[in-house]
Amino acid sequence: MLNILLSLAATVLLAGTTLIGSVRSAELPKGAAHNIVLVHGAFVDQTSWQPVADILTKKGYNVTLVENPLTSLAADVDATKQALAKQDGKTVLVGHSWGGVVITEAGNDPKVSALVYVSAFAPDVGQSLATLAKSGPATEGAAAIHPDDKGNLYIDPKVFPSAVAADLPLKIAESLANHQLPLSDKAFEAPVDTTAWRDKPTFYVITTKDRVIAPEAQKFFADRMKAQITDVAGSHASLVVHAKEVAEVIEKATLAK
Repeated sequence: MLNILLSLAATVLLAGTTLIGSVRSAELPKGAAHNIVLVHGAFVDQTSWQPVADILTKKGYNVTLVENPLTSLAADVDATKQALAKQDGKTVLVGHSWGGVVITEAGNDPKVSALVYVSAFAPDVGQSLATLAKSGPATEGAAAIHPDDKGNLYIDPKVFPSAVAADLPLKIAESLANHQLPLSDKAFEAPVDTTAWRDKPTFYVITTKDRVIAPEAQKFFADRMKAQITDVAGSHASLVVHAKEVAEVIEKATLAK
């Protein structure tokens, strides 16, 4: 159900948009990484990346969507490493939201030529998502994250539309809120022991209307990593709503050296 809703959102938002290169082309820029691996955040599945993936695939890139189990940091890192193992040559690794924690840990793979963070957490060694959430500016979305009786975390469905996806059609945002995928509290508390961004070219898309990760916190992460910054005037769901702009940043990262 979740992937259907996200695909519907993409269809609605991209209606009337012409995607360049409707026929797959192998004519990529000289020296560009041909492979792109996209890592999704908490509460949604890999199809949250579909609008961006469609743009990049039609331009000739080999795009892989990682399906995070969301059961632990180790499990999500392992899923990402499995995806990286299947790539042939240079690869750009991209993470949204919680996915930023995952790529920080998994991105030290020698195939990874650049990292892209999209409205994403970017911890340093010893920091967990919980650490970052407590230290950053309070947001409507962060305050609405609560555990169920099994310890799995959700965003309050009543708050989800305005906090996560204010620029999605309301009915789609409400449906996404009611079909969330849980994030294990184990993942929330697990610190990273590797920071791939210290050794890789890094890019960051700051979403300036974000109510989950405060734009100020995103700017802090980006500055600490010395990332190339692009501002997008969108919500935490900008990978869907502003897919074109996000795809453009990823394309820049394919040329990083």
